[in-house]
Amino acid sequence: MIERKVKTVRALERGLQVLSEIDRRKGANLHELHLALGLPKATLLRMVVTLGKHGHIWQRLADGAFLPSARLRPPSADISAEEVAEVSSGHLARLSDQVAWPSAVAVPRADHVEIVETNSPLIRLDAIMLGPVGVRLSYLHTATGRAYLGACQPDERAAILRRLRPAEGDSAGERLLDDMLAGIRDRGYALREPFHPWPDRDWQAVRQDGRRSMAVPVILGAFPVASINITWLQRRSDTATVVQRHLGALRRAAEGIATDLAAARGGVA
Repeated sequence: MIERKVKTVRALERGLQVLSEIDRRKGANLHELHLALGLPKATLLRMVVTLGKHGHIWQRLADGAFLPSARLRPPSADISAEEVAEVSSGHLARLSDQVAWPSAVAVPRADHVEIVETNSPLIRLDAIMLGPVGVRLSYLHTATGRAYLGACQPDERAAILRRLRPAEGDSAGERLLDDMLAGIRDRGYALREPFHPWPDRDWQAVRQDGRRSMAVPVILGAFPVASINITWLQRRSDTATVVQRHLGALRRAAEGIATDLAAARGGVA
């Protein structure tokens, strides 16, 4: 076979370099890509926009980082945190146009829920900042955790509560928790109130930070895979007003996330 010298496509080479660097780092912002590859930021911006348009990467709202698309990976049996974050991002951006308070999406872990995406950088109101990504929130003391806990199946809920329950018995705390979760299931959303006495993470913060939150679960099939919240300052608005004005938008965002997750897997939410 006769070997021929064929010129490579320089722009394509650069694009592949950018994609490889993002994949190697599991996410990178524009400045990090500039330092790593030595390409002008204007050039990099055109490349990441193109890669995003074709579904190879996406940009996280929480910190502006570009990440490999989870949708290109072979599907697994369970919904991954990366899938939830990527699908949630667009819905959180749209929610920021409707609600003047920040929101976050969190996924379940063994004894907490973990923030995977937030629109907080898009909403600079009274310096409320949610996140960053990776922050752990209490199942017991945050609306975000309670929304998931109220929606999950009894076996899963029992396993979570075994990790959170104090060593010494507390029948009053048990009754309060049962009533609280029953109320969440009846009305379809969770609040920070009423406070609960078990000293889990966020126990002090919810009493001192002057914030209030409401949250709803993201339900895929019959099972929750995440929860999404709205957080506001107590001194700026009362709970009843925020619920009346914004619960519908929050529920639509949760339903949209579930629908898109199902569609990405070829199913129905």
